[in-house]
Amino acid sequence: MRCALIALSLLWLVPFSLKAADQPNILWLSAEDISAHLGCYGYENATTPNLDQLATEGTRYTHAFVTAGVCAPCRSAIITGMYQTSLGTHHMRCNATLPAHVKPFPIWMREAGYYCTNNSKTDYQFKAPKNTWDESSRKGHWKNCPDDKPFFSVFNYTGCHESGIAGDSKYKSVTEGIKKHDRDLVAASLPPYYPNTETTREDWGRYYDIITALDRWVGQHLKTLEEAGLADDTIVVFWSDHGVGLPRAKRWLYDSGMHVLLIVRIPEKYRSGDQGKPGSVSNQLVSLIDLGPTALNLAGAEIPEHMHGQPFLGSNCPTPRKYVYGARDRMDERYDIIRAVRDHRYKYIRNYEPFKTYYQYMNTPESGATMREIRKVQKQGNASAQVAKFLEPEKAIEELYDTKNDPHEMNNLANDPEYKETLDRLKEQHLKWVLETRDLGLVPEAEIQAREKKLGSAWAILNESDNATMFMEQLRLAASTSLAGPDSFSVMNLLLKHPESTFRYWAAIGLGNMGEAGLGAEPQLVHIAINDQSESVRVAAARALCRMERPEEALPVLIDVLDNGSQWARVHAANVLDEIDEQARPAIEGMKRNNAYRKGLVADGKYTVRVLNRALNELEGTDNKVP
Repeated sequence: MRCALIALSLLWLVPFSLKAADQPNILWLSAEDISAHLGCYGYENATTPNLDQLATEGTRYTHAFVTAGVCAPCRSAIITGMYQTSLGTHHMRCNATLPAHVKPFPIWMREAGYYCTNNSKTDYQFKAPKNTWDESSRKGHWKNCPDDKPFFSVFNYTGCHESGIAGDSKYKSVTEGIKKHDRDLVAASLPPYYPNTETTREDWGRYYDIITALDRWVGQHLKTLEEAGLADDTIVVFWSDHGVGLPRAKRWLYDSGMHVLLIVRIPEKYRSGDQGKPGSVSNQLVSLIDLGPTALNLAGAEIPEHMHGQPFLGSNCPTPRKYVYGARDRMDERYDIIRAVRDHRYKYIRNYEPFKTYYQYMNTPESGATMREIRKVQKQGNASAQVAKFLEPEKAIEELYDTKNDPHEMNNLANDPEYKETLDRLKEQHLKWVLETRDLGLVPEAEIQAREKKLGSAWAILNESDNATMFMEQLRLAASTSLAGPDSFSVMNLLLKHPESTFRYWAAIGLGNMGEAGLGAEPQLVHIAINDQSESVRVAAARALCRMERPEEALPVLIDVLDNGSQWARVHAANVLDEIDEQARPAIEGMKRNNAYRKGLVADGKYTVRVLNRALNELEGTDNKVP
């Protein structure tokens, strides 16, 4: 009888001990603001011995991409497994509310028995539930994991952030004890869209230096894991949150911003098939939105159906991706709607606001030496063709690049008949993605903020209605038609009377894009600029009137929104005032009145003030600085 009881008790215990043994520890080492400029990725002048060694012990991915060229939207996508454009976390420094069914994936890791820590960056663009992590702070560490649990532990290195290049004190602190790279030697990999000057070579050399500092940090973490005797029980995943922290890379959807490094080391007992084979190189398309579902899959946990990401490691993985997608929306104080889709070779980019220059003036990047050097050669009139391309006042509506033969994406093939089939295929994938993922980037931010308060989440705006799919199809069509020029005049003019404000917004944008060709709609535009209930529609109509050379009707509307509008409507109005240049001169006093957040008059006005300060500097020939 006693033996039977002992056997029964052992049977009772077996599933729990087996579960712990079958579940690997998972260690994420993440970095900020770097592309794949490592020795193991072919950059022989890089000093990255620890990461190169990690690649020899695992798999180096050559086709890993992020969903945005900037940290917070990317990290939102990574932690939820959903595109930021579906959740309303796509605008930089927004604060969205998640729908009830969407949670940070570590919650499900914890339910699967994992001890989960984060050290310590979050930057998710929403307030994470308290049960997301066991510990999320500078104290978060797998060393605190109970003996009976596997761990999922995240560490983030901040030293390679763009401020590590631009800021002298931070650069010196980060690179203390690092042998500096020869500036002329590493300049061999300097992209052609930067002026090849001593200043840019210095920034590029600093970039290599901070990567070496990162490599040292990685080596310390791997050594700690080894010394604890856990290397054979732990899957290590190293990734970066987007590309180089320099202009035309960070914040952009070219490969310089979207293409990232990804190295995974898997102990032999946790490998599925050829996954993680030491020294292997994978060209499988991976989006970092897949990291969460992959962690859940490796943990043996169920992957929620709502996730857009898919696992690329572990058993029962789906068919590998054919495409990866990216989105750019408001970057700090500047709006720009850009979308990208890429296969193994070709990149398609759709510019929904082509009348804006590539390099809109933004405080943060403009403070960097490389951006100042770009402005310098622009002013001197001696920028090379590659540099000058991104200084043009307008962008193409569509861009197509052969990334194999044109890795810096300088030669736009969108109008080349030889590539029409490729263009049409990728365009179709983009439009399909917009519909299926419910792209909130097509809804003005002020509208999102207002509707989110009523519906409980931004996600609900394009999902929780009986005709959500039809609405999204029509919204996608309206946004696309706004780029069609004078041929779409009758459609845009008709949409000005649509009961849904988002359609009126795109109608006003489309008519404004036509310039003087849209003058036939002027009376209706004047009416809605003054009377429309939507701030976003009024601002869009005012912009259209300015593009039709009718600022006298537009300026009072824009100043009224600055004086009385909501946070994001004010940012939108300020951007229009900056865009119209000399037409804004009669509004200088109103602009100055709203340039006062430093005195505490407008608590949420930082971005508005940045734009107005730039506009006033241009109009008055000043050089005033704001934070």
